[in-house]
Amino acid sequence: MAVSVRDVAAAASVSVGTVSNVLNRPEKVAPATVERVTQAIEKLGFVRNDAARQLRAGRSRSIALIVLDAGNPFFAEVARGAEDRAAESGMSVLLGNSDERPEREDAYLDLFREQRVNGVLVTPVGGGLDRLARLQAGGVPVVLVDHEDDEGRFGSVSVDDVEGGHLAASHLLSAGRRRIAFIGGPRTIRQVADRLEGARRAVAEVEGATLEVVEMSALSVLQGREAGERLRARPAAERPDAVFAANDLLAVGALQAFTLIGDLQVPRDIALVGYDDIDFASATVVPLSSIRQPAHLIGYTAVDLLLKELDQPGGAHERRVRFQPELVVRESTAG
Repeated sequence: MAVSVRDVAAAASVSVGTVSNVLNRPEKVAPATVERVTQAIEKLGFVRNDAARQLRAGRSRSIALIVLDAGNPFFAEVARGAEDRAAESGMSVLLGNSDERPEREDAYLDLFREQRVNGVLVTPVGGGLDRLARLQAGGVPVVLVDHEDDEGRFGSVSVDDVEGGHLAASHLLSAGRRRIAFIGGPRTIRQVADRLEGARRAVAEVEGATLEVVEMSALSVLQGREAGERLRARPAAERPDAVFAANDLLAVGALQAFTLIGDLQVPRDIALVGYDDIDFASATVVPLSSIRQPAHLIGYTAVDLLLKELDQPGGAHERRVRFQPELVVRESTAG
């Protein structure tokens, strides 16, 4: 049976109210009494019921973070940045993985709302943000992570993915490549669509250049390998001479298909650039060129925006932050 506040009060020979004060307002209690109650707590193994306390207070000390893929090192680093900033304010971060599925995102939003989190950081699965707008209207602040709202309803921290896509494709074109394949996940994911748009703009600037879209069902290594196998199986004259992958996981999978499964040489036969610049990018069999975005800073800044909104709802503080991407050139395009 769980130890209650009443048990602690009886063991310390004080009232229940005194135990409550020791737990929540110790400065109001005599030091000797605090010591006696603390000893009783330790002896009995009492654990306070924070859930009940938060229910009475109407809020918690937690912030929710919902990401597209918790297994992606990019989002792991975003979460680390969010945790670092939350910890500075005495808060914790509850992580949810939507797995790029709208129904899972909705389930987490319901769960976190019931837990009365202070606010929600979310990388939305699709373009429809009405559910988030209703959540915010109900008193739960929302900040978009690695995403923007064209209507300006939410605070957001993002990277200019159109520019990132333009950087990636321009780099391939400057190396003399003219037949580029874009390997991406579902275009309902805003980041994928923006990176593709940037690549299209770059290709349109170079006469004779073409861009082929290879759309996959997920942004994973396995999907990247499958896409790479499809391209590798073509006759040499029909293969692209360069690939821009919408993230580094896809790029790693494509690289495996080209070099480990097949006999293509990267970059001699096909150049390859990814996106996110995760740690794995520099450690692959052929180190990957990639578009770097500041993952840790994105998470850190998103929590900072949320805390400002909690402190000054609707205030004049900055609500939209956009970072610029950076091209990192390695051996996969340097040949």
